[in-house]
Amino acid sequence: MDLGLNGLSCVVTGGSSGVGLALVSLLLDEGACVATCARDRARLDTATASLTESAGERLLTYGCDVRSANESEQFMAAVVERFGGVDGLVNNAGQSRMKSFADTTWADWNDELDLKFAAVVKPLTAALAHLRRSAVGAVVNVNAVLARQPEPHLVATSAARAGVLNLSKNLATELAVDGIRVNSVCLGVIDSGQWRRRYDAVSPEESFETWSAAVAADRGVVLGRFGTPFEVAYVIVMLLSPRAPFVTGSSLDVGGGVGRYV
Repeated sequence: MDLGLNGLSCVVTGGSSGVGLALVSLLLDEGACVATCARDRARLDTATASLTESAGERLLTYGCDVRSANESEQFMAAVVERFGGVDGLVNNAGQSRMKSFADTTWADWNDELDLKFAAVVKPLTAALAHLRRSAVGAVVNVNAVLARQPEPHLVATSAARAGVLNLSKNLATELAVDGIRVNSVCLGVIDSGQWRRRYDAVSPEESFETWSAAVAADRGVVLGRFGTPFEVAYVIVMLLSPRAPFVTGSSLDVGGGVGRYV
């Protein structure tokens, strides 16, 4: 099926690993021009080296901290200079902070809220004028099941995720007049660098597959395993696609059935 992404300009933040890197790969396969950023430019370039070889000028990598309005604006300016505009934006940068309320300092709260909201607001603000000029403007905010189903040991992350889900819904309403669709993808447990580091820190004798299956079972993932970055990226590509022109304001779970809400 042709998803209609060929030749479109798509921006993916946090593209050096996990979901972001998988998404960059899929979008390039669909014929899109892709710009991606990360704070660690060297790590990003290493991660995307094989993609750059095959995609050539259709892939732009850029060092950018999306918490900075100035850096976000410079990044979008580079995107427009290379590709002529912005048709799609995926706000993917972010991480989890594993702390209970008692262990979360005020500095932790400030850092977590700044990252979660800045990672959406600042790239979107920088891209907004260009998205308005696109005939197929679309935004996807990568969020988490935590937005609706908080966990005590992720108290700051849960609260921030809920706020971003609310923000996404508001953006879908406000930007509809400009023809810009805004949707969210809420992740459950996905095999990522963070989970690999947690596994390494525990240093169990069992394999990652066995360990992660036990974690998934403990968290109530009905499919009994972690998801993969590509399983998330497929859903994001669909939401970005002009073949989904009547989908906005939605929130799709990619969590293996971990959501216990209706």
